[in-house]
Amino acid sequence: QVQLVESGGGLVQAGGSLRLSCAASGDIFVINILGWYRQAPGKERELVATVGNSNITNYANSVKGRFIISRDDAKNAVYLQMASLKPEDTADYYCYADEVFDLRGQKYVEVWGQGTLVTVSS
Repeated sequence: QVQLVESGGGLVQAGGSLRLSCAASGDIFVINILGWYRQAPGKERELVATVGNSNITNYANSVKGRFIISRDDAKNAVYLQMASLKPEDTADYYCYADEVFDLRGQKYVEVWGQGTLVTVSS
């Protein structure tokens, strides 16, 4: 079984920084695309950023220039460095993997973490 576990959320003042981490557990062989989504109260879940296994990145316009996504395949981990945080960045942040292959060749699709709360105070 493959699981994603996030950490690093918390309360920060506007203009501050936070770093989210997500580690995948299980007998993992390779992960295709890793990403971060977020969901604010009363709103739909939205894409924040993704990074492919060739390190090609994609960002939502609202976070470009402020957030950086990166991955460490040796640790099966993905990170989100967030800077210049705004109150509108307040949300539950979810780690996501589109395809995960384990050592037995089993494929897991659309794997989600449980979420970590980021609160930005004004």
